[in-house]
Amino acid sequence: MLYLLPYGAVLSLLLASAISLGFRNIGGGKAAGLCETAAVLSVFVAMASTVLLGISGTGTGLDLTFHGFGFSSRVDVLSMAMLLLVATVGWIVLRYSRTYLRGEPGQAQFVGWISLTIAAVMLLVTAGNLVQLLFAWICTSLSFNQLLLFYPGRMHARRAARKKRMTARLSDLSLLIAVGLLGAGYGTGDIAFILENAASGAAANGPVVACGFLAVAAMLKSAQFPTHGWLTEVMETPTPVSALLHAGLINAGGFLLIRFADIMLLNPSVLAVLAIIGGFTALFASLVMLTQPTVKTSLAWSTIAQMGFMIFQCGLALFPLALLHILAHSLYKAHAFLSAGNAVLNVAAIRRPGPVAAPNAWAVGRAITVSFGLYLVIGLVFGLVEKTPQAIALGGILIFGVAYLVAQGFADEAPMPLTVKTALYAVIASVSYFALQSATYWLTQDLLPAPPAPRPLEWALIILSLISFGLVAFAQSMFPAWSSHPAARDIRVHLANGLYVKAVFDRLLGGWVAKRTPSAEAGSEGGI
Repeated sequence: MLYLLPYGAVLSLLLASAISLGFRNIGGGKAAGLCETAAVLSVFVAMASTVLLGISGTGTGLDLTFHGFGFSSRVDVLSMAMLLLVATVGWIVLRYSRTYLRGEPGQAQFVGWISLTIAAVMLLVTAGNLVQLLFAWICTSLSFNQLLLFYPGRMHARRAARKKRMTARLSDLSLLIAVGLLGAGYGTGDIAFILENAASGAAANGPVVACGFLAVAAMLKSAQFPTHGWLTEVMETPTPVSALLHAGLINAGGFLLIRFADIMLLNPSVLAVLAIIGGFTALFASLVMLTQPTVKTSLAWSTIAQMGFMIFQCGLALFPLALLHILAHSLYKAHAFLSAGNAVLNVAAIRRPGPVAAPNAWAVGRAITVSFGLYLVIGLVFGLVEKTPQAIALGGILIFGVAYLVAQGFADEAPMPLTVKTALYAVIASVSYFALQSATYWLTQDLLPAPPAPRPLEWALIILSLISFGLVAFAQSMFPAWSSHPAARDIRVHLANGLYVKAVFDRLLGGWVAKRTPSAEAGSEGGI
């Protein structure tokens, strides 16, 4: 019975959502307070469930199944880590919404849909059966789409909702096919049984084919190229929606691949495709991000890049590191969206005594050399020689990020305090990466499989990714120095428009015609 505890978090939010959405005469303030109380309760339930995991170990509860298919909860390291993440971010978003939307006529419905969305994600991450997983997967999209249309009069909001709806339905269909193949192949919907048999090598053609549909469902859910356009347009919704995305919604694709890691290893070709598409999405979006004029749009492109890197990690079979990425990225990006307004004010208030130090090629080279030196020294302390080639390569890619961080401190015009500060940040980032990586591997050693020895195809992907990410990191570091060049200005225009991929997607959807109506004009008056 103790393994039923995670359902307490789901039920509390469902009840608060039902009251907020069902009683039209309830005030926005009362509904927000009720939903926030339910969210706080869900955080305590998630913490209690995690303690239960430490005491009683991995287990499955609520066996409401018929011939092996139905609803059941799964308590393991992955589900509890995600449950804690979703509950924490969900509570913060609801707390923020209580003040942010004060006085809005639709506040009660807004917090009600947020609570329902969080409950659906909780049901997803704790699913112990394929039926519950598919049901929750679909529900998250349906409830989230209501939040995208909070200001229905805004044309861009309707466009984002329509794009999201189409990609979500394709993702739902892909997962439905994968669930059908897995259920038919193993004769049950029990996820633990399926993964145990897959890990032992017992797999027919159905489960192998299911890998492809799982990958498609994950990529569509996590806004991978070329279906990423909707994510950059959600700025038309209230800011809490952008933060809520990181509570198991946009990163649900990564969770799906991690949950079925043993299944994904059955088809190395699918993993290679994930690495290629995820890597390209990360590189493409990280360059576009640099050209965006607004903070929130830049953050949206950053999320696309981060989701691409998460899919790339899964493609390299580095599932524990993908889980770490989900947790770290969700926390800091949710905070970034919620604090975007204050960040703009703080930056605007900074006195600029002179031009910002722009690193040249030699400065970037020094930064990369120092970063790799740190990587080797700190990595050897944490057992670098014992790690897999995939993990070593991923560390090298992340070091390019550290080099980008410290490059400005190595510029010729940079003052010494800035150089010292950036060098200190590089040390902290490197030590933190290896420490968190080691902790994640230790926590998931009995749950997630280790990556297999790379074959020639995997080696080619590793080498290609190192070269590609290295070149992009160099270009990002040199961006301030190159920005005044005529060629750079021309490239910037194309990148600022996302290489026009969204325009192609809009054309495929039948185009968009802005029809102004009185209701539309009224709906446009709200703020974000």
